Amino acid sequence: MTKITSVRTEDIRFPTSLDLDGSDAVNVDPDYSAAYVTINTDDETGHGFVFTCGRGNEVVTAAIESYGQLLVGRDLDELVGDLGAASRRLVHDSQLRWLGPEKGVSHMAAGALVNALWDVRAKREGKPLWLLLSEMPAEEIVNAIDFTHIQNALTPADALDLLRRGAAGKAERIAELQASGYPAYTTTPGWLGYSDEKLVRLSKEAVADGFGLIKLKVGGDLDEDRRRMRLAREAVGNDVKIAIDANQRWEVQESIDWVNALAEFNPWWIEEPTSTDDILGHAEIRRAVAPVKVATGEAVANRIVFKQMLQAGSIDVMQIDSTRVAGVNENLANLLLAARFDTPVCPHAGGVGLCELVQHFSFFDYAAVSGTMENRMIEFVDHLHEHFIEPVRVEGGRYLAPRLPGTGAEMHASSREQWAFPGGAGWIGIGDRAAVTGAGARR
Repeated sequence: MTKITSVRTEDIRFPTSLDLDGSDAVNVDPDYSAAYVTINTDDETGHGFVFTCGRGNEVVTAAIESYGQLLVGRDLDELVGDLGAASRRLVHDSQLRWLGPEKGVSHMAAGALVNALWDVRAKREGKPLWLLLSEMPAEEIVNAIDFTHIQNALTPADALDLLRRGAAGKAERIAELQASGYPAYTTTPGWLGYSDEKLVRLSKEAVADGFGLIKLKVGGDLDEDRRRMRLAREAVGNDVKIAIDANQRWEVQESIDWVNALAEFNPWWIEEPTSTDDILGHAEIRRAVAPVKVATGEAVANRIVFKQMLQAGSIDVMQIDSTRVAGVNENLANLLLAARFDTPVCPHAGGVGLCELVQHFSFFDYAAVSGTMENRMIEFVDHLHEHFIEPVRVEGGRYLAPRLPGTGAEMHASSREQWAFPGGAGWIGIGDRAAVTGAGARR
């Protein structure tokens, strides 16, 4: 028996607001942060985290610590041997789930621990997560999924059928992924706080680097958005797609009017045009702005909301996030729901560590579920990868396959020490700079 001896949490923050990296119409001064957790035994560790934008990271860290007490003293072999049961133990705890249920801080905290358990499992089997999932028996994948409240859209039998169909040609697709990777798009040029010069320069660099789609943040001012879209379109030409992202800034009719006012620049999709919770509002927007696609998902709370969005015809593109929902298990449900409704998945990956985590789901989806890359891409943002044991590799506009065992969540101990908030060495002398988390102020 291998017992979990401790669950350690850390509040890790990076002062990205100083250069307005990550800035958009709603998140005007984010400090990319990780509520980080390590599950420990005498000789094994599993790593996970939840991404936040700075203030409040301590709240998520405290929630992870609270959930973690459910695991201390437990048999790790039993937990990683049945990750479906392990997830349900956390997500459906009879007392903690009242804080959600299955949404917000409590749900994400449970997900960080679920992801850390998968990190252990993948390391034990000597495989990166995407390959572990791709080679798992279909029955074990189905057993890992919580079908509560989604069986009117996806049953265990449906999921098993999708996975069995996805087995045809799987070995060839795995080899293809290992050889040539998976398409990416980039948001690096498009942060709202960037100057015109930086927008144009980074847009041209993105095209030169092989990206076929760039994404711009919009929603602050319509005239400014039109001007910036014109600059971007002139920089990349007509053959490169430009997506736009409002980060839930608008009302429904405002969304429709704004997107149609930008239609001359041929936006590929509008992302988060209104509140993620407004399922019918998204459907109305989708009908009114076509052929511009509607994409959302980075702030969708759980598989149940995704189910309803798919049933209501609210989205053209599902954007899963690796730390918003309850970990690997729930994102398996999300991928299979998308396959059931023949909806492409283009994961969200802005923020610290999200590229490292979410790439595994697209690789798995191609290998074992959808079997296609058509209109599918993984978001790439070129920030903070150096802090991870296995940083993402993007070449020629494509993610290269992760190779190290695990989920990709493990950060260097030195990075965690330097950027621990508020006392880490990296924060010394920064706390009095106006925009950063330590000042508690906004620009």
